[in-house]
Parts: sequence; structure tokens; C-alpha cells
Amino acid sequence: MLALVSVFVVGFVVEWLSHTRFIKSTTDNITAGLVQTTMYAVRVVLAYLLMLAVMSFNVGVLLAAVGGYTVGFFIFGSRVFVNSKTTPFQDPSDLPPLNC
Repeated sequence: MLALVSVFVVGFVVEWLSHTRFIKSTTDNITAGLVQTTMYAVRVVLAYLLMLAVMSFNVGVLLAAVGGYTVGFFIFGSRVFVNSKTTPFQDPSDLPPLNC
């Protein structure tokens, strides 16, 4: 059960990192580049760990991973918690979209 919760949380964190802005506009370019690179590396490592977990061909792990990604997108990427009528992707995050 702990493994399934961990897989869910990792999927949730990957979505959170994909839609979060950590870099302020007043940050200098070198610091911003280092923060952005570190965030990208953490997101890629977590995504690959999640992929390896799913490759165990356990349906429970697959459902936990999909659930984590889904709940993460619902909270951070959908229009549900946005007050304005704009699309959620008009204010881009610090990282490019996660491509497979």
C-alpha cells in the first residue's frame, strides 16, 4: 500500500513541477537558469522512476501513477481553480511541457 501511495505522490509531484513558477521576474539570468535546470532534472528523474514503476506490469501501480498525474493536472493544470476566464496555459510555467 505504501508503494502505491508513493507512486501516486510521485505522479502528483511531476504534474506540480510541470505547472509551477519558482523563478521570479527579478531573478538574474544565471540563478534563474540554474533553478530551471535543477527543476528540469528533478522532474525528469521522477518521471523516469515512475515509468520504471509502471513497467513492473502491476495494474495497481499503473492506476496509482495515472491517478497521481490526473489529480495533479486537475489541481494545477485545469481551469477548476482559476478565477479568470483565460486558459490555464497563458501563464507558462518555468519548465517546458513534459514530452514522451
